[in-house]
Amino acid sequence: MPESPFLSIVLPAFHEARRLPPTLQRLAEFCEGLAFPYEVLVVVERGSDGTLEIAAEFAARQAHFQAIDNQVQRGKGYAVRSGMLRAKGAHIFYMDADLSVPLADVSKFLAHFAAHPEIDVLIGNRQHARSQITLAQSWLRRSMGVTFNRVLRLCGVAPLHDTQCGFKAFRHAPAQAIFSRQKLDGFAFDVEVLLLAERLGYKIEDLPVEWINSPESRVRMVRDSLQMLRDSLRVRRLVDASLREQR
Repeated sequence: MPESPFLSIVLPAFHEARRLPPTLQRLAEFCEGLAFPYEVLVVVERGSDGTLEIAAEFAARQAHFQAIDNQVQRGKGYAVRSGMLRAKGAHIFYMDADLSVPLADVSKFLAHFAAHPEIDVLIGNRQHARSQITLAQSWLRRSMGVTFNRVLRLCGVAPLHDTQCGFKAFRHAPAQAIFSRQKLDGFAFDVEVLLLAERLGYKIEDLPVEWINSPESRVRMVRDSLQMLRDSLRVRRLVDASLREQR
C-alpha cells in the first residue's frame, strides 16, 4: 500500500497556460528535496487556453503530481475546495499558481506546525511586521485590500489582518471538517474558511511571509472587490446554515 503523504499542495489554475509551466517546474524541484512523501494537486477550471493539457502532460511525467479537471468554471473557491477535499496529506496547503509566496515558506510553516501541535490552521499575513514584500502592489490595490479587511473586522466577520493572502495551511482533519462545509465559489471563500475554522473551534495563527506581487492578478479591481464584500457580509448566514446542516 502506498505511504500516505505528509504534505499535500493544492494549486488552483484557470487560464494559467503562460505561468503554469515554470510554476510546475519549481514545485517539482522543491518537492524533490523533501525527505517525506508528498502530492501536488493541480485543480484546473474549464478554460480555453490549454491549461489542463499543460497540467496533465506534466503530471504524466511526475509520479506525485495530479491534474484534476474540474470541468466547470465556478471560481477559485470551488477549485480550492475540490482539491482540499481530495488531498490526503497530514498537512495541506493551498497557494496561488504564480507562487507569490515562495515555496521556501512551506518549510517554515511545516516547522511551525511541528513546534506548535496546538495550531490547526496557519495563514500567510502580508501585513505582518516581519513580512518581506517585493514588487509591492499598487497603492489602489493595497488600499482596497486593507479597507476590505478593516470592514470585515468592524463587522465581526474576520479578526485576522490578511484574510486574502493566497497561502494557507491546514492539518488534515481540520481541512476536511472545514472544506466539507464551505460553500462560496468566489474570491471571498477565504473569509468563509476562516470563520468556519473559528466556529469549529480550531486554533488559527498568522505568520509573516515573503510576498512577490504578480502584476497579472486574476482579481478584477472593482467588480470582484464588490462581489467579495457582498459575499463576506453574508458569510455568517452561510456558516450558520452549514453548521446546522451537519449537526
